[in-house]
Amino acid sequence: MVFNSSDIGAFKDIWVFCEQRNGKLVDTDFELISEGRKLADERGSKLIGVLLGHNVKDIAKELGGYGADKIIVCDNPALNVYTTDAYTKVLCDIAIDKKPEVILIGASNIGRDLGPRCAARLHTGLTADCTHLDIDMEKYVDFLTTSSTLDLSKTTFKMEDMNLKMTRPAFGGHLMATIICPRFRPCMSTVRTGVMKKAEFNQTKADICEIEVYPVSIFEGDIKTKVLKVVKEAKQLIDLIGADVIVSVGRGIGKNVEDGIELAHKLAEAFGGGVVGGSRAVIDSGWLSADHQVGQTGKTVHPKVYVALGISGAIQHKAGMQDSDLIIAVNKDATAPIFECADYGINGDLFKVVPMMIDEITNARSNN
Repeated sequence: MVFNSSDIGAFKDIWVFCEQRNGKLVDTDFELISEGRKLADERGSKLIGVLLGHNVKDIAKELGGYGADKIIVCDNPALNVYTTDAYTKVLCDIAIDKKPEVILIGASNIGRDLGPRCAARLHTGLTADCTHLDIDMEKYVDFLTTSSTLDLSKTTFKMEDMNLKMTRPAFGGHLMATIICPRFRPCMSTVRTGVMKKAEFNQTKADICEIEVYPVSIFEGDIKTKVLKVVKEAKQLIDLIGADVIVSVGRGIGKNVEDGIELAHKLAEAFGGGVVGGSRAVIDSGWLSADHQVGQTGKTVHPKVYVALGISGAIQHKAGMQDSDLIIAVNKDATAPIFECADYGINGDLFKVVPMMIDEITNARSNN
């Protein structure tokens, strides 16, 4: 079969690799399908999910409820547990056969292993760990207007450019880079988990979603490794992405780090089971571990309540939390950028303000 990655006109449709573990779809699938739907609408193409595994056909329809037009299901015992060789071969075989224009993959441990191998085999490029995607140039310019410090009045854009624009942190998060792949297809991207908003599930769309069972050609010689046992690490990490309430601390706790973090924990508990996050400055200083980091180089979160204590509000941090339902900011600096996206701003010393917040919240909850 002839496959020429530079024959751009031969490629069409937006694809999402849908990861499953133990026969269960992961949340990133729904986020990427939701985002892929927007891109497919901008491009005027179909959105197709690709699901690999064993006995997974019955879970495919759910993806249609988030916007997929069709799901290609590859079912084989050799795909029951992820192995690099098997998944790379199957995904590349389908891509060579059907020629998708775009392939999106979640930046999980599996996705970060699978994406680069497929890109190399398909002779195309891959942008890793993306936090924003656009096809339509007007929407991309709108994104730059709200999320960058660029002086766009001095920039000329090719408004007819319909390449996938893949934005990701660069230089340790100090810069954001937008990358395109204009000469080869498919355009490939691994997308950071939690950064894309999941659409509302629509049962009607799920019911009409087309399911195509693709014949898998895979032999023992294609797989050079064998999974003998899967052992889950017993390490407890902070679940920022799934939290309804997040209390994050920034450099403002520097005069008394231990007390600042303790206050954050007490405030999170007062809300009824929140978790504590931190800005990049806090993580880089070693005050909290990396799984607490909120921002473009950490986790992008959408809690019901986000409280920023002593966080100035750099662009990278705001990009990771600005879509929260309710944002409360406490900062001594009345000009701190965090107040620009806050629903409620308190200009004051967090060490004085937070104890009062805890008392008020505790009293309000006890009276209800």
